[in-house]
Amino acid sequence: MIKTQTKIRHKYSNSEKRGFFVMDCIEFMQDMSENSIDLTVTSPPYDNLRDYKGYSFNFEGIAKNLYRITKNGGVIVWVVGDRINGGRSLTSFKQGLFFKEIGFQMHDIMIYQKKNTPFMRSNAYTNCFEFMFVMSKDKPKTFNPLKEKTVRNGYEMLTHNKKSDGVNKKVLKELKKEKTKRNIWSYAVGMGGTTSDKIAFKHPAVFPEKLAEDHILSWSNKGDLIFDPMCGSGTTCKMALKHGREFIGVDISEDYIAIAKERINGCQLTFL
Repeated sequence: MIKTQTKIRHKYSNSEKRGFFVMDCIEFMQDMSENSIDLTVTSPPYDNLRDYKGYSFNFEGIAKNLYRITKNGGVIVWVVGDRINGGRSLTSFKQGLFFKEIGFQMHDIMIYQKKNTPFMRSNAYTNCFEFMFVMSKDKPKTFNPLKEKTVRNGYEMLTHNKKSDGVNKKVLKELKKEKTKRNIWSYAVGMGGTTSDKIAFKHPAVFPEKLAEDHILSWSNKGDLIFDPMCGSGTTCKMALKHGREFIGVDISEDYIAIAKERINGCQLTFL
């Protein structure tokens, strides 16, 4: 059952002004047009690891509506982990498989590594990551690869792919000055790492601004519409605004939307 709270209902249309909305995200998406969202970046609650003011989470309903409103070629970045006490719950894998069942392509499985996680385990290695499922509706229409510098560059004799005879063969190839980043992304967490917005930590689970920023730059272009159906403290929306994208942020909690609005109001003039 969803906790009783006064909701502000907004009938959505493509011409309506973007912004924040206090509402159950499934009800909100049901009013949205099909094929209207370029990119969704979100992190759902999972395994009841946090108390989100008592609200429930209808995963399958959210997933099906996301498929309907995502444009052909649009992308969803779904940041999720697992409960680890008593063995891994595998909630992340179950959700990823369900997205495939309803029609999404699992374009990539990326890792969000937490550089400074403090949580030690007595009988296993310290858990320091979550999955970032990058799912597309058909082939992604946008990919702006983030680059990193290479250690060496210039022309070298490099080993070529072996054939069935197993013989190493070398060919002259150019090592570029930069290369596309790998799909394990590391971020510091906590104050100053996740964000410098103190108010954001009034929300129980804030993901790094840089994480949202990197995905927004990778899978969208200026003017695209970015969506977060469980926007919480508004991180995705803040980064969308910073980089010239439009955004829609929905959350059932008026308190969380108030946090998100304050974060946006505090930086909007700087971004613009």
